[in-house]
Amino acid sequence: MKWILASLALLAALPAAAQDRPPCREVGDAPHIVIDADAGAKLAQIGLDRTAIFARMRETSIPETMGCWAMPVGNFDSQLVSVGMSQRNYGTGSLQPQLIAWRSSFRSRRHFKRPLALLAPTYGKLLFSKDCLKLPVGDRCRAGILAAHGSDGKLNAVAFAELTRLFEHDAMLQVQADTYVGLLLEVRTELLRLWPAGPITARKVKWAIDTRIQQKTLPGDDDVARLRRKLGDLAPGQRSQRLKAMLTWYQGLSEAVDQDGVARDYAWNVQQWTCLIDTGRIDDEQFELLHLTFLRSRTATGNAGRWQALTFSRRAKIILGVGSVSGVRDGQCTP
Repeated sequence: MKWILASLALLAALPAAAQDRPPCREVGDAPHIVIDADAGAKLAQIGLDRTAIFARMRETSIPETMGCWAMPVGNFDSQLVSVGMSQRNYGTGSLQPQLIAWRSSFRSRRHFKRPLALLAPTYGKLLFSKDCLKLPVGDRCRAGILAAHGSDGKLNAVAFAELTRLFEHDAMLQVQADTYVGLLLEVRTELLRLWPAGPITARKVKWAIDTRIQQKTLPGDDDVARLRRKLGDLAPGQRSQRLKAMLTWYQGLSEAVDQDGVARDYAWNVQQWTCLIDTGRIDDEQFELLHLTFLRSRTATGNAGRWQALTFSRRAKIILGVGSVSGVRDGQCTP
């Protein structure tokens, strides 16, 4: 297929850490994917045309699925299954709506059953069972999904292949795109809430997308108002001190026993971000966004806060343009 050739061509452009994975259907624009005209017009107001929408979609997919439309993973984070370019999962209830939307894209149940049998002959009935489409999933679904894991705690080869085929299916690409556009519309509303007078910059858009995907909501009005009052009271000479205090929190959290996903990154990040602070390269927008990130990262509750340092790493890298996430380094601060 054409998309396989495109996948091989795009693989070289991926970060080094992603080049070890097998070829997959790459996240990117596809002619059959339709973007609702009204949604497109609203997103254009914050600088997101069709090209930018797919660019943001691809950026989202890199840390989530290494640039793939599918890349299913198992229960490592207690979410049973995570799959798709935004890693929708059973645990949070974000996967069920996508499965239902894919089923609904067919004219009838009869037309749905044939492609399901071709794409997922072993696990299709389980994935689309009433128990697996409930919120939260039922006990029989949970038991069936866990039984699809190998002794290494990962999805077995059959389940992995079937979920991959399902989420690389043309109709599922449309479902994923529709879901992402819906998310972007929510991001637009949130950005206009936080900055009603603007400007809505590309940096703010990228930051808000990552925050919304990982933590569902941006900081609330009361918290933002309190933070802005405190930031407004700071003397210019206190800015560096406050930023370094945040890095001390980040480093201490990263070195704690129950933080994951940052072992390869945090020391380099602290070094690089300290350099940016010392050389005065953090502007007013970055300064505020870092503190808004601090508000949300310290309330990341997944696995009792296991990923708080990682959430800060991801957002700080977006804000500063310098950082390491999952071993992939971008930018560098030269004193």
